Amino acid sequence: MAEKKTFVSKINIKNKRAAFDFLLLDGYTAGIVLTGTEIKSIRLGKASLVDTYCLIINGEVWVKNMYIAQYEHGSYNNHVERRDRKLLLNRREIRKLASAVKAPGFSIVPTLLYIDENGRAKLDISVARGKKEYDKRETLKEKEDRKQIAQRVKNLRY
Repeated sequence: MAEKKTFVSKINIKNKRAAFDFLLLDGYTAGIVLTGTEIKSIRLGKASLVDTYCLIINGEVWVKNMYIAQYEHGSYNNHVERRDRKLLLNRREIRKLASAVKAPGFSIVPTLLYIDENGRAKLDISVARGKKEYDKRETLKEKEDRKQIAQRVKNLRY
């Protein structure tokens, strides 16, 4: 009987500010339209989701301001680092996203960029609502409490 291999991607580029600045609601996984040098740079881990956001333009979802470093062995065909990139979602998902974003205060935020088991770059996006200042303080307090509990459990001696 053949063993089933589980694939673990080494590339997981997270948008750490997204969970702090936004309340993440619905999540979707989308493919990205990339050029050859862009996927090579992502496989090297040279990408960032800081200040990245998504827009729906003419029934298509686009990710704006995503940084992918130029491939160091690329030639004159190297890509532009912060160009707009199209996301691949089906029509039903795009309609759900469009209806969710119509409400004021909601936006589409990329949360994770990774390579799947087939070697394709995928982007996890979420419908998000911006947090108020007191929500951010509450999040920081919860994080500090979890840290203290973990420290106390670690220091316990049986």
